Formats: sequence, C-alpha cells, structure tokens
Amino acid sequence: MTILYTIDKSLYVNVTNACPCNCTFCVRLEHNSVGECDNLWLEHEPTLEEIIEAFKKQNLEAYDQVVFCGYGEPLVRLDIVLEVCKWIKANSNRPIRINTNGLANLIHQREIAYLLEGAVDAISISLNAPNKERYLEIARPCFGIDSFESLIQFAQACKKVIPSVTFSVVDVLSHEEIEACQRLATDMNISLRVRERIK
Repeated sequence: MTILYTIDKSLYVNVTNACPCNCTFCVRLEHNSVGECDNLWLEHEPTLEEIIEAFKKQNLEAYDQVVFCGYGEPLVRLDIVLEVCKWIKANSNRPIRINTNGLANLIHQREIAYLLEGAVDAISISLNAPNKERYLEIARPCFGIDSFESLIQFAQACKKVIPSVTFSVVDVLSHEEIEACQRLATDMNISLRVRERIK
C-alpha cells in the first residue's frame, strides 16, 4: 500500500482515495499511479500511526518539500492531515504543501482554512474553470452548482493564513478559458499555474 511516493525531489503523501469530485480529466480514470510508485489505490485509509511509521523510514532532508496529494482529496481527512503536519514540523524543516480541490468547507460543513495556519506553508487549489457552470461540467462535484463559489471563498480565506496560495488549471481547457481563469486569479491576487494533463 503506497502511503508515500516521490516525484522529482518532493515527497508526496497519499492519505485517502475519497474525493467529492469526478473530474473529466482525472488521472485516476486511466492510471493506477503517477510518478515512480506502482499503485496509489489504498487497501484501506492509513491510520495516523501507519503514516507516521512510513515517514520514519524516510530521510526528509533529502526532499525539497512534503506534498499532500494522492489519489483523493487530502482534506477529506483534515484531522489526520493536521496531525501529520504537526509531526513533520516537529521533526523537519521541510516546507509542507497541500494540493486540494478547494471544497473542504463543503466537505466539513464549516470554515476550515484557519486550521491550516502554521501547519502548512503552501496550498495549491485546483480552479479548473472560469465560472460555476463550467466548473460543474468539468469537475462534476457532488455538491452541485454552489461548489465553485465555495472554492473561491476557501481560497480567499487561505490567503489570510497561508504564506503561498496558488490556483492551478489543467491544460485541457481552451485558451480562452485559461485566460479567463488567469483574469480571475489576477483579480484575487493569486498566482495561476497551468499544468499538463497526465497521459
């Protein structure tokens, strides 16, 4: 069972396969893994103890950063993520990033960004659409049409407590849609990264 895996000089943490989205471009639809690992489908959601034991086998100083991003939405398991972050901070000076779909407030039915203050150094939020209608088509969130606005509110809240906030979009969008996403990101004073779809 793959809890930790590497891509380039980053150590990735795979804490869940659960996700409230079913994105049309999701790598999970075609592949069992990314990077050098064999399989990111979990036999069970790893316990905090299992995750910490996996970390103890790693030399964290060999990596540039630790990234919560696997075959699921890491903030589904918010409490576990926070506890793991606490352990990393106590045992390393490696920066921590979370890659998220930005729907954590809907998942937990409350505001959660403030809980990330001091726990993570960066957060990358999958924007993936310039408006709520297109987001519903592309990300296919289980929460429906209100999902996009919740994502935007989450990003605004993150800006207040996390040093680095980035939006990302996948290059399956049209040039015009990516430009619209860029305008939205610029208006919010958030950087935008266009990432290549994993094939």
